[in-house]
Amino acid sequence: MVGYVLLNIAIMIVLLAVLFYMNTKHVSFTKRVFTALGLGILFGLLLQYFYEPNSDAIVQSADWFNIVGSGYVKFLQMIVMPLVFISILSAFTRLKLTSNIGKISFLIIGILIVTTGIAAAIGITAATVFDLEAVQIEQGDAEVSRGDEITESYGTIQEKTMPQQIIELIPANPFLDLTGARPTSTISVVIFAAFLGIAYLGVKRKQPEQAEFFAKIVDTLHSVIMRVVTLILRLTPYGILAIMTKTVATSDLDAILKLGKFVGASYVALLIMFAIHLLLLLAAGLNPLTYVRKAFPVLSFAFTARTSAGALPLNIQTQKQLGVSEGIANFAGSFGLSIGQNGCAGIYPAMLAVMIAPTVGINPLTPSFIATLIIIVAISSFGVAGVGGGATFAAILVLSAMNLPVALAGLLISVEPLIDMGRTALNVSGSMTSGILTSKVTGDLDKEMYSDGSLKAEADM
Repeated sequence: MVGYVLLNIAIMIVLLAVLFYMNTKHVSFTKRVFTALGLGILFGLLLQYFYEPNSDAIVQSADWFNIVGSGYVKFLQMIVMPLVFISILSAFTRLKLTSNIGKISFLIIGILIVTTGIAAAIGITAATVFDLEAVQIEQGDAEVSRGDEITESYGTIQEKTMPQQIIELIPANPFLDLTGARPTSTISVVIFAAFLGIAYLGVKRKQPEQAEFFAKIVDTLHSVIMRVVTLILRLTPYGILAIMTKTVATSDLDAILKLGKFVGASYVALLIMFAIHLLLLLAAGLNPLTYVRKAFPVLSFAFTARTSAGALPLNIQTQKQLGVSEGIANFAGSFGLSIGQNGCAGIYPAMLAVMIAPTVGINPLTPSFIATLIIIVAISSFGVAGVGGGATFAAILVLSAMNLPVALAGLLISVEPLIDMGRTALNVSGSMTSGILTSKVTGDLDKEMYSDGSLKAEADM
């Protein structure tokens, strides 16, 4: 057994060396990410072929692969809170942005909420067209256990009223929130940074010298943190290789095949919503193919790592490569972590609601049910921030609001990781789309930068 594990580790090292060699030959960042994704899938499938997904060889090998994969994700998570804080604060210190803060925030949040409502409608349509119903899924021990966990989580949320959940967003101790200790830490850090930014604007009017000194400190901190981000992003191809290998190698292919219709319906809905992102860009006079090419690295990472928060540094960097001003990119990326997630808070809970409704004698195709569901999904995408975010919490909020049994949300646990990959990528795409469209509306978008065939940040990666 040890010999097999050592062999797998040796192969991984060789593949990592290939990516490093490509870097020394100055192969583009995008090509290296694409190569890492392909190698990870291929290596994962080979491990599936030679071993059982739960075999000791796979488990132990994946544990070593995690040094690269999970290590990379932890580095990204390490920088998320400092990046959110300094990004929001620096947006206020840039003269070009300060006069439009309210308009920019309104546009970004509005686009995120509206696209989430559209995503809900697509989820409803997909579940209906594919004739998905919860009764079609057999409940094994894993599904029952997951249902119990969701019910327990619902009990925790149910204990808090809406006003209490809103109060949870307010940062009583911003230093605690900077550690990410609370479920609401991200949105709390945004609020704290915004308060400091508003205070800066007041000081700027009355004490311009002190304000200028403060702005220099903020800009210095921002430059240092962005340099740390660049150092971490250089590891992206290696992280994606390790994460994708582990994901494919440990996936339960039998369960995926058994629930193929549900997986297929989910990805059809996700792809349609992604196409709508592209159509929105096209309607704004922007080339959607350019967006796809430049967004590929961050979407690939989000897909493999299943973390919108971890993708934030690459999200902001990509928006800047697409001509979005730094301030707007910071706002769109930060807000997108907890508001209007098209995949997790839009498509997923809407599909679940349509699937579960027939189990309690409700016709999910009535106009009143559909309209109510879309509205609740859009509104609850704010509520997700209040309870920690994620598809599970979004599902709990929507199902409970529709008076549907929340425990049935655990039915898709066996294919949850596979579906979550696409959901996370769509969340990030929605965040970047909101930033690009907001920049276009405010006249802030650098069209030459957007259309530029090169990725300017690749020189640092």
